[in-house]
Amino acid sequence: MKQAQKDAKKLKGTPLAAKAKELLAILEENPFQNPPPFEKLIGDLYGAYSRRINIQHRLVYQVLQKQHIVKVLRMWTHYE
Repeated sequence: MKQAQKDAKKLKGTPLAAKAKELLAILEENPFQNPPPFEKLIGDLYGAYSRRINIQHRLVYQVLQKQHIVKVLRMWTHYE
């Protein structure tokens, strides 16, 4: 998604980039792997999942099971 691409640019060059890459590799293998824990989201993001990059920043994604696609929505803070 466009917002995730913008967020990836913000992460690049920060210590969080390595953690985000690690989470993306996990999602590629199995988006429901636990650990690291994930949360089902509600409200506007119902149907999406979230994993923490750190205390403030989260990786938010949707799983389209029929198409075998993981769509990354956000990789920056969810407080903005």
